[in-house]
Amino acid sequence: MDLKGKTVAFLAAEGVEQVELTEPWKAVEQAGGTPQLISVEDGEVQAFNHLDKADTFPVDRTAADADASDYDGLVLPGGVANPDFLRTDENAVAFVRSFFEQAKPVAVICHGPWTLIEADVVRGRTLTSWPSVQTDLRNAGAKWVDEEVVVDEGLVSSRKPDDLPAFCAKLVEEIAEGKHADQARSAV
Repeated sequence: MDLKGKTVAFLAAEGVEQVELTEPWKAVEQAGGTPQLISVEDGEVQAFNHLDKADTFPVDRTAADADASDYDGLVLPGGVANPDFLRTDENAVAFVRSFFEQAKPVAVICHGPWTLIEADVVRGRTLTSWPSVQTDLRNAGAKWVDEEVVVDEGLVSSRKPDDLPAFCAKLVEEIAEGKHADQARSAV
């Protein structure tokens, strides 16, 4: 799959699970795409390896200054704290929702679906996540399944770091395909 000429937003905040940021990032670059890190504040994002601090990553743009129309897809890495920060930031939530309104591919892993729930874009969708998020997804109207990777009209989801090879392959494939008309209908 070729992502030449495509730019992919990675939305992350403090507490992002490092491998869930770096592995999809590499997959986008290896496919010829350009990843950009979007966050709630300028500066750097502190990543974690589970509960231990890991590396920091420079922010390219804030969610307040980013526009989904500038991107061909969105990746939401997990980590417990990361989506909790994102779902309380109205600009981050609006940024996520706009990808669904514009029928653009979205890939989410681990605890990342918490931000999708806040954006109210999971109702009627099938997806997976870290097991502790399944009740929240069901309560928000989603069908939760325990599978390595799930694709529902351009929405790619996976459960955990062990699923990254399948997750990365599917997110590159969906972003390469482009728009998903059914995704826009279900977001409205």
